[in-house]
Amino acid sequence: MATTYTLGRQGSIILIWNGSRIDIQDVTDFTTHQEIQTQRVFPLNKPPVEFNTPAGWRGTFTIDRGNSALDTIFNDDELAFWNSNTISSGVLYCYIQESDGSTSKFEYSGLTLSFSNAGRFTAESVVSQTVSFFASQRRAI
Repeated sequence: MATTYTLGRQGSIILIWNGSRIDIQDVTDFTTHQEIQTQRVFPLNKPPVEFNTPAGWRGTFTIDRGNSALDTIFNDDELAFWNSNTISSGVLYCYIQESDGSTSKFEYSGLTLSFSNAGRFTAESVVSQTVSFFASQRRAI
């Protein structure tokens, strides 16, 4: 029996950084939420009015480290900044297999990354790494 609910394993992400696809193996967690800017108006002749304007998207993803891809990205970006004041950017794509067989596709553009957790190395344990991101915009593709 097929479920009508989305399971985490029905989602996948692809990272394009500085124009190159990055091999981020074994993504184990992906979280995202919309940022908003709350606007308020206080007219003299009626109650206050509040509305929200879009202010980007923020999120994280976690991988079980299978290669040095993330370490290389952050190493190269840091060197580029200190050597030539270059700030890197990218695009993140999220694909979700829907229960009706279709695929929802989202593009997160204007992407910036930070290495929230570069890994904890202990004997007999898988090393997990976490990246936080901000995207200026998300759009369905």
